Amino acid sequence: MGMPDQETAAAMAGLSAEAHRLLDNPIWHSLRTEHAGIALGDGRARRYPSSIGPLSGIPEQSEENYAALAALATEDILVLFSLEPYRLPLGWTEMRTFDLVQMVRVKPPSEEGTGRGAAQQMRRLTPDDAPAMVDLARLTEPGPFRLSTLELGGFYGIFHGEQLVSMAGRRMHLPGLIEVSAVCTHPDVRGRGHARRLMTHVIEEIEREGKTAFLHAFKQNPAIGLYERLGFRIRQTFQGAVFKPRPA
Repeated sequence: MGMPDQETAAAMAGLSAEAHRLLDNPIWHSLRTEHAGIALGDGRARRYPSSIGPLSGIPEQSEENYAALAALATEDILVLFSLEPYRLPLGWTEMRTFDLVQMVRVKPPSEEGTGRGAAQQMRRLTPDDAPAMVDLARLTEPGPFRLSTLELGGFYGIFHGEQLVSMAGRRMHLPGLIEVSAVCTHPDVRGRGHARRLMTHVIEEIEREGKTAFLHAFKQNPAIGLYERLGFRIRQTFQGAVFKPRPA
């Protein structure tokens, strides 16, 4: 992605030092602050409950922290984000790695293609919608999504008839920062402005609360262009990984 341009660098400089610190290890800091009430684990390792998803965090890489994390895995996979290469102890299986960009909203969106024609079809999603949300996520692969992920709050969807065809919501919560996540649209209806409309609504809610919106995307995701038009700029690149520790 290259170095940030002067406009982006200036905007990122507007974030507090604390915000930068939190964003450098977002899963860990979400689980120890705003989502501490649902987190599993302790000061060495934490994760979201399996019914919500496999996102996990450690304060730093050490054998002690990885051992604590392995104890939280049970039969599940674990997903970590890291700024540095992983130093896994023996007994861990690396199932998949991927490059992620972290983007922070630093400017108003451009006016092109608001997608407001979909407004009358948008509604807040409820637990009754969870199976359809999981099906859409499996089809489009925006990232891990499970039956209880919507409990993290603020998910909206667009329907064509009875079919959920697009959704977006919130995932990690940090002091002063909320992640926009699970942005996806059924392949048959892409290009109609659904994702933009949903994201705009979620972002407006976040900013009315006085928070800053951020997100993560696969580095080669073509939707990054949309996120930039919505005012997001790349702050950082992470290596994401899916791991499974060997049972003791």
